[in-house]
Amino acid sequence: MTRISTISVIVLTKNEEAGLGNTLERLKHFDDVIVVDSLSDDRTVEIATSHGARVVDFAWNGQYPKKKQWALENAGTKNKWVLLLDADEFPSGSLVKELAELQPVLESAAEGAYDINLLYRFAGKYLRYGHVVTKRSLLHVERARFPVIDDLGAPGIREVEGHYQPEVLAPIGKLGNRIVHDDRDPVSSWFARHNRYSDWEAHLRMNEELRKDIASKRTLKGKFFDAVPFKPALFFGYAYIARAGFLDGRAGFDYATALATYYWQIGVKTRELSRGTVHVS
Repeated sequence: MTRISTISVIVLTKNEEAGLGNTLERLKHFDDVIVVDSLSDDRTVEIATSHGARVVDFAWNGQYPKKKQWALENAGTKNKWVLLLDADEFPSGSLVKELAELQPVLESAAEGAYDINLLYRFAGKYLRYGHVVTKRSLLHVERARFPVIDDLGAPGIREVEGHYQPEVLAPIGKLGNRIVHDDRDPVSSWFARHNRYSDWEAHLRMNEELRKDIASKRTLKGKFFDAVPFKPALFFGYAYIARAGFLDGRAGFDYATALATYYWQIGVKTRELSRGTVHVS
């Protein structure tokens, strides 16, 4: 396969020894791979260097830029185009081929970013139907940036940007193949993460300006679900029935239920905050 020399890859890590080697092995066709690591105390750095990746340490100072934007600005990428990945994400083989073929186009492309769908692994199974997450993961460092959101006092999400896409001052393209989200953690860790995320979302909903700011950065589909009543039930119907999540078997049902429950959590926590019965610090 053609070497990919016009796209740098940034992998964000913190104590990722369990799956990082698998991710980096899938990036062997890229000439420039950088691991931006949050001072891991396991074998993350050792694994990264053994696979030929450059390691850049990140110590969050409690302010913006947070980790993704900081990495775009400070990782020392050799190229203007960057594929930004979490430690449990890697490009599918077909996406690697697509990126290799895209290289001549990128040299003169007017786009500032490309959206890429995820192939999500949940409860040990890759989900090929149902709700599909789209991430703006291929970024031009001079045309795309993660915005500053006034959420430093919010609970749940700290050093990494929240659930919003980077802003792009140029057209946005879409790639046809997927990034694999290879989440091998037990489902209990998924629920623990989303419990924290729902704290963050509830905090935003209590601040009208923050809520509008985040809503403006969501996809059209996300904006629709933010606005509708009975969101958990409607989302389940959308993911499991309209998007044929049932074709993924029990894992498809569990994932649709888990996401619907996540939206239910956000609603419950928002109503609790609106009653003033808790104080979030």
